[in-house]
Amino acid sequence: MSARRTTQIFCASTFYGVATLAAALDSGCFGPADRRILLVTDNAAVPETTPTVQEAEGFERLRGRFDSVLSWNETISPLHPAGWTPRASDLPMLQRHLRRLWELGDDRVELALESPQVTPALAIAQLLPEAPVTVYADGLMSYGPTRNKIDPLIGGRMLRLLHLDLVPGLTPLLLAEFGAVPETVPAEAFAKVVEELSGPVTEASDEGPALLLGQYLAALNLLTAAEEEELHLRMVRGAVARGHRRLVFKPHPTAPDSGSRTLVREAERLGAVLTVEDRPVLAEVLYREARPALVVGCFSTALLTARSFYGLPVARVGTGTLLERLTPFQNSNRIPLTVVDAVVPPLEEGGTDEAGGPDPDVAALNDLVAAVGFAMQPKIRADLREAAARHLSGPHVERTRHHFTRRRLTVLDLPGGLPVPRHPRVRRLARRALRLRKALRK
Repeated sequence: MSARRTTQIFCASTFYGVATLAAALDSGCFGPADRRILLVTDNAAVPETTPTVQEAEGFERLRGRFDSVLSWNETISPLHPAGWTPRASDLPMLQRHLRRLWELGDDRVELALESPQVTPALAIAQLLPEAPVTVYADGLMSYGPTRNKIDPLIGGRMLRLLHLDLVPGLTPLLLAEFGAVPETVPAEAFAKVVEELSGPVTEASDEGPALLLGQYLAALNLLTAAEEEELHLRMVRGAVARGHRRLVFKPHPTAPDSGSRTLVREAERLGAVLTVEDRPVLAEVLYREARPALVVGCFSTALLTARSFYGLPVARVGTGTLLERLTPFQNSNRIPLTVVDAVVPPLEEGGTDEAGGPDPDVAALNDLVAAVGFAMQPKIRADLREAAARHLSGPHVERTRHHFTRRRLTVLDLPGGLPVPRHPRVRRLARRALRLRKALRK
């Protein structure tokens, strides 16, 4: 009797994710397999109007690591990847259908998923119920807690978490409740993948440009379109105030073109020249090709790859405002904001970060992230209460208080919250007063 084939399926929704997977494969993070499939999913609100991962510049250079490329969007068409999960009663039928459609036969399947707490990852894990799961991190969110409670039958299969070591010494919280073991993808392997994707490096004696990283925060309802444009204008003004006269703006792939024209005009008014990088390339490719003198962003993961992997000076804009306005408190963008706010110096207040910068106080940073993680998900990560209380009553709390709301600390009975009345009648009156206050505001 012949041995069963092993098929590995790697799911990716971004080109950055594909590059991370390629680095993981190159460095031996995955065992041998008879067949490797890259399963691409497009989670954009209107997938038909956005470029696919396969259309990204350099994709064909990474494609050779996989035997075939499949589309999850085509597999479940006309349903949307972000909104569809299989009904329990349909699972046996759909599981057989998927194995037939992807020619899996009776193969032993191994899965590599991103964003394991939401669809499409959950749907794919349900349709391949015997497959062990490796979760790989597509950015800073791996440092935060699992944002939704995962069925133990699925979470128990998530054996490890692969992630880039974006902040050396900082321990990811994602999936720790299931005992998933964090493993780092070597920075050298990721740098080699970026080198593979890059064009020729220009050897210039002049200082490189300031690179401004756009994030389409309006699409996430974190800012209005006008506020996001003002955020990008602050990047331009701050970079010029630092003495930079050559600026490059890398817009988010789904951002409208109109905002970029406003930035060009503002740079001209300030006596600088701004060009827009319209190639669909990773920011890390630009780090290698242009060697920027400064990288500016809000809370992009690329700020940390610039700092930790390429030794480039970095600066942040707008994290304080977003931390105040981010709702609900458990919004999964909170940890990326927290990490960037704690590690990257501000652009406008004269903060500086020499190439690579000094390492942050790792113990204090782990405590801060644990405290924010507990405040975000007190039920999923109840084990972090002690670390949260330690941080909130410790010596660093005055510098990190803005990461927490008084209301959240009060509800969770943590240091820094308001004293909660113990008598039931007093508590009822307090709740009634709070409801009345909310009604008056409307």
